[in-house]
Amino acid sequence: MTMIPLMIRLAPRIGMVDNPGPRKVHTTPIPRVGGIGIVVGALIAIYLWATLDKVIGAYLFGSLVLLAFGALDDSRNLSPYPKFIGQVMAVLAVVYYGDVYIASLPFMEPDQLPASVAKPFTVFAIVGMINALNVSDGLDGLAGGLSILSLSCIAYLAFVAGGFDQMPIIVATLGGVLGFLRYNTYPARVFMGDGGSQFLGFTLGFLAVVLTQKVNPALSPSLPVLFLGLPVIDMLAVIAQRFYYGINPFEATKHHIHHRIMELGFDHHESVVMIYLIQALFVASAVLFSYESDWLIMSLYLGISSLMYLLVFMATRRHWWIHQPHAVSGLTKLIQTVRQRKLFVIIPVRFVSVTIPLFIVCVSFWADKIPRDFSIASAVLILAGLIYFLGGGARNSIVLQAIVYVTAAFVVYLETKYINIQSFPLETAELIFFIALAVATGLAVRYSGLVQFKITPTDYLVIFVVLSAGILLQNLPEKSEIGVMAAKLIVLFYGCEFIVNRAQSRLYVLNLSVFASLIVIALRGLV
Repeated sequence: MTMIPLMIRLAPRIGMVDNPGPRKVHTTPIPRVGGIGIVVGALIAIYLWATLDKVIGAYLFGSLVLLAFGALDDSRNLSPYPKFIGQVMAVLAVVYYGDVYIASLPFMEPDQLPASVAKPFTVFAIVGMINALNVSDGLDGLAGGLSILSLSCIAYLAFVAGGFDQMPIIVATLGGVLGFLRYNTYPARVFMGDGGSQFLGFTLGFLAVVLTQKVNPALSPSLPVLFLGLPVIDMLAVIAQRFYYGINPFEATKHHIHHRIMELGFDHHESVVMIYLIQALFVASAVLFSYESDWLIMSLYLGISSLMYLLVFMATRRHWWIHQPHAVSGLTKLIQTVRQRKLFVIIPVRFVSVTIPLFIVCVSFWADKIPRDFSIASAVLILAGLIYFLGGGARNSIVLQAIVYVTAAFVVYLETKYINIQSFPLETAELIFFIALAVATGLAVRYSGLVQFKITPTDYLVIFVVLSAGILLQNLPEKSEIGVMAAKLIVLFYGCEFIVNRAQSRLYVLNLSVFASLIVIALRGLV
């Protein structure tokens, strides 16, 4: 997030700008320097926190090679062959120096593949994954979102198998992509370019091999097709179509699934969300069927993929269009009628605006214990807020938002850890409250007409990942509270964001409740 704004300013000087073209969706020149932010941000964290052995060293070397070739392509538009050389160099390092290769293939006995065959095959597979993610980078937020879903699945599977050595790579890459999506969500201010997409494809391919061959060989060898998901089948389908039509397989075309979906009338936002949903289905299947037979996994993968392409093909043949100008269903008419009633908007807005400030203040009094570090941090936040107010800062600046979000995180932690709600009535009341708050926030955001706050595909992505983490962590008793807190926090964050965007002055109810809560937390922990 720090590097990308700097690189955006530098992009025109170094020629790293993506101009509009016949097969491109954007209509104005966009800097393609986001990959530098992703790679540098991730690699610095990996270098600082990972155990630097041969495997990690080979991975870092390969990542830097791909960044160099990718950045060169983003500025000079290289032909496919120099890029292919860079990809092979990067993968050879992890396979032959890092000794990371596929020893077990689907439908074969474990470790049946000799190294003389396994290593070249691994080079082919990881290079294929690099190109699969590279060609999937066709819409704003698409490649980054697909990568987050795959990385989240790999993180969970590695974590439950004790693969802690790989976690710095996974988490650092997730952080790099999330920082990039801050600027890449539609309408994008920056593209990742080949420098970013090649790195992400390389990282996913590398982690897939390490997870299934080293961390947990008991996993089905065919499982990577599920958690890598859509980019793989999309690339294979596009190559098959290019051969069918007699087109050079390296030539760019509009045969990708995201192009096909947009041809059905879905807008940019809707197309990205639909592809996220398909990838989420693949990823969820990988978690649920991680130890099943290769036949079941491959059948599931091919079945979902075939159904997806069949539906697109049938819709195209029948000239189906998502936004029919005159076709309005009875359900649509009912929703439009309800939306016209002011109470449908007023009640959710009032509920969010009143209950969140009340919840924040009540928890600060109700918590059985206040950790001392929370109290010290609260005192610092109070001081920062006073300095900001005395300096005449704006009503919705990043300073005030940061104070609100940190306080919300404090409150959720205190409510989860230090308020005893083990009785059934209290647990039920808490569940009902957060469900009601989530529904009210969604309705308020969707129908209040607040232009400043728009739900983006990245929001859906974050919500899916957080809620999935909450569900999965219930299987780990010692970590279950983390998932609960994450789910509560995501609801509270969106509610706070909505209130902040509606504020007319600096002294509105949420701010007052936040500072009141901080004062109570500071005094209770320090006195």
